Amino acid sequence: MTAHHITAPTPAKGVRAAWKRAHAPVPGVPRWARFAAYAIPFAVLPSGVWRIMTVVFHVGDDGPHGAGQLPSWLPGPVYIVALSVLSELLAFTAVGLVAGWGEVLPHWIPLLGGRRVPPLAAVVPAALGATILTVLWTTAFVTSLSGLTIRREQLPSDYPTQSMHGWELAFFNVTYAPLVLWGPLLAAVCFAYWRRRATSTRRRDV
Repeated sequence: MTAHHITAPTPAKGVRAAWKRAHAPVPGVPRWARFAAYAIPFAVLPSGVWRIMTVVFHVGDDGPHGAGQLPSWLPGPVYIVALSVLSELLAFTAVGLVAGWGEVLPHWIPLLGGRRVPPLAAVVPAALGATILTVLWTTAFVTSLSGLTIRREQLPSDYPTQSMHGWELAFFNVTYAPLVLWGPLLAAVCFAYWRRRATSTRRRDV
């Protein structure tokens, strides 16, 4: 008798499988919506990389860059890294609008795992987020070109576009410019999600 050995999956294979499951689109997702959803984390990533570089490599470290606005108990580097990670995680939720976990909650979520996601529970936050992000980053981009903050006040001297020059300033502009796309891309993916779920609901009711 020949013994059959079951090879346990390696951690690398487990990560790849989880990554594939998290990104795999559900049937009925248009190709443009899939590409838009995948593009959102990549649009947000460069700004996070720039912020982390200010901590690790002290890029653009000519001024405090708003550190004085933080509470005394929150170290600036911790805030910057946490903000970057949180922004990327928030951007990744857009993938849920084209993947299976945006329609049925993963089983590992306590109490709620395995339940279907009500369409409005995803559409309303996504639509509000798309609106806020579009207004926020479009306004920030336009006002910064005029040397003003969103509140129409003069940019402080420690603001990156005021304190940096040369390649550092160019790098900052290149990494932050894609954030203008976050809101519109999310709005497009949200619309595709709403239309797909609404069509699926009507078919079940027929």
